[in-house]
Amino acid sequence: MGGVARGMIGGETGLLALIGQPVGHSLSPAMHNAAFVVDGLDFVYVCLDVDPEELPAAVKGMEALKFRGFNVTMPHKRAMIPLVGELDEGARISGAVNTVVIEDSGSRGFNTDGGGMVMACQEAGIELSDKSVLLLGGGGTAAAIAVAFGDAGIGELHIANRSVERAAQLRDKLHETGMKGLVVHHLDAIEEAVPDVEIVINATPLGMKEGDPMPVPSGYVREGRVFCDAVYRPGTQTPLVRMARERGAPVVAGDRMLLYQGVLAQKLWTGREPNVKAMDRAIS
Repeated sequence: MGGVARGMIGGETGLLALIGQPVGHSLSPAMHNAAFVVDGLDFVYVCLDVDPEELPAAVKGMEALKFRGFNVTMPHKRAMIPLVGELDEGARISGAVNTVVIEDSGSRGFNTDGGGMVMACQEAGIELSDKSVLLLGGGGTAAAIAVAFGDAGIGELHIANRSVERAAQLRDKLHETGMKGLVVHHLDAIEEAVPDVEIVINATPLGMKEGDPMPVPSGYVREGRVFCDAVYRPGTQTPLVRMARERGAPVVAGDRMLLYQGVLAQKLWTGREPNVKAMDRAIS
């Protein structure tokens, strides 16, 4: 099994990839390949730039070439849904796939973003059971996080979004899974509507670009409230993470979710516990 560890890629090497557009900036190859090298696993992970109209052909090609699996990033996460045989609950509810496992019987789609955020909270010693949570956003990442936090036993979930209609659609999907304690708000109304929430999660794109406004009013960021950010900007902190740290609030930054969604994906491909330390070193 020591192929990649010795710098050798051979006929038995398991093939893994990230597909998206663009993908050149991704830290995923460094993260996964570092773990394969340290543990002597015969896998290699590469980036593949795939045009949206070529996505079905690319997926068929990877299945024909007997890839072990692949990750999916923008803009393909939603378009993957009809291209895989089976979906886990995170992928089904969120309508977004970020990890695919290819087996002889067919391909299975997963969304490990939500589980990644839960593991990042566990790493930081943040208890989720029975807690009140405010989730900002109504897209695929928000939905995947909502499913995982529901599984982790949170007490109530407030969903805030610019489009209340979209937040309500997510609430209704989560209701179908048996999740209780779901409330919907407009993003601008959270200070009055949810004054006592214990955990805040930013699953909007706010913080991705320089000059983005904060996803919550600055007065909402205070000590004793946990702030989790799904947004990750290499080499810098998002405004939300920076302000929360300055004010002494516990923080889970986007790089921790990135790490643990990768840990969960790698475990699905290899069937063994990934080398988290090696993966962490590669991205930090």
